[in-house]
Amino acid sequence: MPPTSVLPEPAAVRVAEGERLRSVRVPGVTLTVRSRPPVREGRPPAFYVHGLGGSSLNWSPLMALLEDAVDSEAVDLPGFGDSPPPDDGDYSITAHARAVIRCLEASDRGPVHLFGNSLGGAVATRVAAVRPDLVRTLTLVSPALPELRVQRSAVPTGLLAVPGVAPLFTRLTREWTAEQRVRGVMNLCYGDPSRVAPEGFRHAVQEMERRQRLPYFWDAMARSARGLVSSYMLGGQHGLWRQAERVLAPTLLVYGGRDQLVGFRMAQRAARHFRGSRLVTLPDAGHVAMMEYPETVASAFRELLRDATGPADEGDTVQPDAEGDPGPSADTGGPTATIETTRG
Repeated sequence: MPPTSVLPEPAAVRVAEGERLRSVRVPGVTLTVRSRPPVREGRPPAFYVHGLGGSSLNWSPLMALLEDAVDSEAVDLPGFGDSPPPDDGDYSITAHARAVIRCLEASDRGPVHLFGNSLGGAVATRVAAVRPDLVRTLTLVSPALPELRVQRSAVPTGLLAVPGVAPLFTRLTREWTAEQRVRGVMNLCYGDPSRVAPEGFRHAVQEMERRQRLPYFWDAMARSARGLVSSYMLGGQHGLWRQAERVLAPTLLVYGGRDQLVGFRMAQRAARHFRGSRLVTLPDAGHVAMMEYPETVASAFRELLRDATGPADEGDTVQPDAEGDPGPSADTGGPTATIETTRG
């Protein structure tokens, strides 16, 4: 890799129509927050946390579908997206959760409808467990919770946590183009990569090119992967499964049948640990169902929101606009979903 001093300046982060970016400085970190104001005032706040190697852009499709229901904000975790590395270099699950908590406290928007995917699902679980006052509902898409038998396809990602592997991988793949890297990521994360539109692929390549110019890109990836693996080793009250049992907020769990990073078999275990949760399984989805099948995830969240809404504001927060409420019907292109509700 060329020295940092000769790396070109990264391009600006893409901002979709209707979105805004702002910077939030909290103790120890500076966070970039992507927001999508609701079409009507008074919508309840929602907050989204991305996965390893992702950014707030991962939530743009879902945020657009929910703009009539919630006031959305998505964070770039420290070292990802447009957020610089944390001051102390701490990329543990606890540190990421602390950053999210401080961001929510600074905005004074809580309690929020909290979303998390993959690494962000582990972070959101910890936030909901230790700060129930900040979380109204919890939606987890393929959360990275501890697995004893990891899928073979997830092993290379886990190896990033091993010291020295990230620099080695960087050297071995220095000839790869941004297009090759993006195709590799999509083949790993999507149940069906062909669902990605040409425009979406082009945007992903542009974002990959931007990230590769950041001198801390691989360090943030490796340290966050190490932090995630380390969290799997924690027992007692700090263990993620134990904290899942402490979550009081109504919880929606979304799992993809073709997920190569989080085992589909973990869906039932998660449903048992999160009390009173509802489980949506999408047989054809991969690791990022909110990007692959955003209409289906949006519809499932609307049901969660409707049930969690009190009598005083029922019908005010989830009523569809004049064009109707997008759902998982055949005309949306969504998959057949299996929905289960557990009582705990």
